[in-house]
Amino acid sequence: QVQLVESGGGLVQAGASLRLSCAASGLTFRSYALAWFRQAPGKDRELVARISWSDISTYYADSVKGRFTISRDNAKNTVYLQMSSLKPDDTAVYYCAARGTLASDYAYWGQGTQVTVSS
Repeated sequence: QVQLVESGGGLVQAGASLRLSCAASGLTFRSYALAWFRQAPGKDRELVARISWSDISTYYADSVKGRFTISRDNAKNTVYLQMSSLKPDDTAVYYCAARGTLASDYAYWGQGTQVTVSS
């Protein structure tokens, strides 16, 4: 079955950096668009960044543009989120998700990893 497993979260101070990883299995990784979402307590889930299956197109939420970078390594079936200049507002559970090439929704989700940024 398809599994997405996030890692790399933790507790850091404002201004620090973290790199999240999401290892996928059970799917043809290179055929999927991948994304990172986050959800803070009491808030809706938010799309943070997205990368196309072809690795050509990326999208970032305005709140993270210039600070976060999404990338993928198809040889390792892994997607990354490099986060820099972290702010307390970045505190959330971060989820990776995968969407098939012709699909409109993200069919597969990881279990999430907690990122906490202290001021």
